[in-house]
Amino acid sequence: MGIPEIIILASMIIGTWIFYPLIFGAIWQPTPMEKVSRMLEMAEVGSKDVLYDLGSGDGRMITTAAREFGARAVGIEVDPILVSWSRIRIRISGLSGRARIIRGNLFKSDISEATVVTLFLRQGVNNALREKLKRELKPGTRVVSYVHTFEGWKPVKADEKLEIYLYVV
Repeated sequence: MGIPEIIILASMIIGTWIFYPLIFGAIWQPTPMEKVSRMLEMAEVGSKDVLYDLGSGDGRMITTAAREFGARAVGIEVDPILVSWSRIRIRISGLSGRARIIRGNLFKSDISEATVVTLFLRQGVNNALREKLKRELKPGTRVVSYVHTFEGWKPVKADEKLEIYLYVV
């Protein structure tokens, strides 16, 4: 294999890694840690909660929820590289008993045990998730979104400066 073929192959692999998650939700863009903490504070996450992070990326939301707030946390992520990274992060943090990552499509994954759902997706994906959230989540479940809202839903709390919106099912 020559240099041009290697460049083409590398471009295909990188392109697939970037655009594959976009098909299912959003390209990974990590939520800043100050906003992760604020999202969890706004949702009043505690030790009795089961938090699901939809599009969990590198696992920072679930590891923070488990370590600092005592929640049981589950991340759903489609990107196999980020799933592997998250699993390493969980193991290194010693949180294997409280946090886990599911490699899967957030639209097809069962989230019914969640008491809190966090997400940082695109506006269109949030809107597409509304019916799933209403159908699967129990009344009183808190949903916290960073940057994007849910059209037709009124947040019970909003931090406009940080672009964090809390909804209750």
